[in-house]
Amino acid sequence: MFCHNCNSQNDDGSNFCKVCGINLLIQTNMTQDRNISSKNWLLTLLLCIFFGAVGIHRFYVGKIGTGILMILTFGGFGIWVLVDLILIVTNAFTDANGLELNKNLYRY
Repeated sequence: MFCHNCNSQNDDGSNFCKVCGINLLIQTNMTQDRNISSKNWLLTLLLCIFFGAVGIHRFYVGKIGTGILMILTFGGFGIWVLVDLILIVTNAFTDANGLELNKNLYRY
């Protein structure tokens, strides 16, 4: 296991880095959290269901350009909204940075 603070090699079972002393367990959890967006999955789903035709869910996750296109085409005549709805439900829909939407209701 490598320490993300000093890049030193540590034993796989180590709790602390042998060079800089940083807690490797907390560091691993922080690294995993960086791959999850601050945008809420449930809110994105509800915005798509109720306001999908005008692309409000895309504005919410930071996809401004495609949000504008959805307004101009009224949600791709409903097809685009349906595709987005399927992507959100299957957890394949990401935010503007390509991060997975946050399913934790209590983390902001």
